[in-house]
Amino acid sequence: MSAALAFDLLIIAALVWSAARALTVADLFRGVVLFIVFGLLMALAWARLGAPDIALAEAAIGAGLTGALLLDAVGHLRAKREPEA
Repeated sequence: MSAALAFDLLIIAALVWSAARALTVADLFRGVVLFIVFGLLMALAWARLGAPDIALAEAAIGAGLTGALLLDAVGHLRAKREPEA
């Protein structure tokens, strides 16, 4: 097995694992972090497929902007759950 094939299989396994964990984890913060990890791995997969423009867009929008917005939403949800003193 070549090193490139082994690396591609590792990326596939990491993508499937992070997607499954992001959907099944109970904690919202961990789910968002796993979503960001999935986006970064997806960007790496696009780069390996020879599409650097799509990889850059995935990293910037999929992992960066969307991840930041979701983390902000989780922060607002946690602030509303805490009893006001």
